Amino acid sequence: MNIMFLSHYFPPEVNAPATRTFEHCRRWVSAGHHVTVVTCAPNCPEGRVYEGYKNKLIQEEIVDGIRVVRLWTYIAANKGTVRRIINYLSFMVSALFYGMRAPKPDILLATSPQFFCGLAGAVLGRIRCIPFLLEIRDIWPESITAVGAMRNKRLLRFLERLEKKLYKLADRIVTVGDGYRDQLIRKGVSEDKLFVIVNGIDPKVFVPVEPDQSLKDKLKLNHKYVCSYIGTIGMASGLEIVLEAAAKLNNSGQTDIAFLLVGDGADREKLQKKAEDCHLRNVIFTGRQPKDRIPALFAISDVCLVHLIKQELFKTVLPSKLFEAAGMGKPILLGVEGEAVKMLQKWQAGITFEPENVEEFIKALLELYEDRHLGRQMGESGRKYVIAHYNRDTLAQDYLTLLRFVKSTCREKQNTR
Repeated sequence: MNIMFLSHYFPPEVNAPATRTFEHCRRWVSAGHHVTVVTCAPNCPEGRVYEGYKNKLIQEEIVDGIRVVRLWTYIAANKGTVRRIINYLSFMVSALFYGMRAPKPDILLATSPQFFCGLAGAVLGRIRCIPFLLEIRDIWPESITAVGAMRNKRLLRFLERLEKKLYKLADRIVTVGDGYRDQLIRKGVSEDKLFVIVNGIDPKVFVPVEPDQSLKDKLKLNHKYVCSYIGTIGMASGLEIVLEAAAKLNNSGQTDIAFLLVGDGADREKLQKKAEDCHLRNVIFTGRQPKDRIPALFAISDVCLVHLIKQELFKTVLPSKLFEAAGMGKPILLGVEGEAVKMLQKWQAGITFEPENVEEFIKALLELYEDRHLGRQMGESGRKYVIAHYNRDTLAQDYLTLLRFVKSTCREKQNTR
């Protein structure tokens, strides 16, 4: 098949949508298909174009056999509202112009976040009569209202109307978990239209290894029990809980536990300044890290934190860092309600606590700090389950089977008209 995939994010960006798109697409290329990813110059989350790239009208490269077409967009940091919306809209316009002139693919995909990327795919699919598959990783506009990023009721109602239209235009919709699927059904989307392809890991990349002592020394983590958060430090992450826990542990005389925050995002600078102002030397920020360094950072961690603010919407979320931490054989402290709790309990891979509840977080952390054997057992259990059920190779093949089905089904419809 000739596959075109619209994605606002793509490597060398290291966030979850970039990684998921890349991992699937490179496997489809290996299976003999032609894949074109339409994206923008890498700039997330700081809003600065990465070294080696320019924000040009159009530039192309080949990445692991994938043809990557990077289009001009209005560049904005991953924070605030107005500039980000302009950023999203500019990508939609650029993708539409490119898609109208590009060779017609057999099938077209678009992924959220962000919403307008999906809208570009829907319009292109309708105008050019291309089977269109929409991938939902975030449900708009609820996801932006949940973190307080937008409060304009008129604009929100407009986005809700566009959302319903978008679901209607898609030939099929893929979600990353059953919670999202159930929520879309409640919104009136036909159950027959929905499929679930969850996140996963590459078991050849996420492999338990001995911690790099030189890396621990560089980060001033030698002889420390390390609780790591590895991922986007965004508005939904709620990582004030880490600073509160660090302060309480300091005040209680507990100096053996350190917190490592790996990544960048809308809240990173604010949290780092607060940690410095409060003299929290047990909290270390690394900033954005290249993808190939992530397994080593997992390896120096004793336990991994997965956390989101307490919002009804986030009960449907299955954070990708959950799979990665389990793949590295690390026990997990989970401050996310709903689907993620069920999954972690099935894996027997960690301890859950109420989101934003610092006392429960500290209690769970100290339980694993004091019982290292329990932590190792949980890590081993989690890795065993993830390797068996969430291998990227298998998931990419399942996705490919779905693409063939959508292509053939849409062709049959066209032939009967």
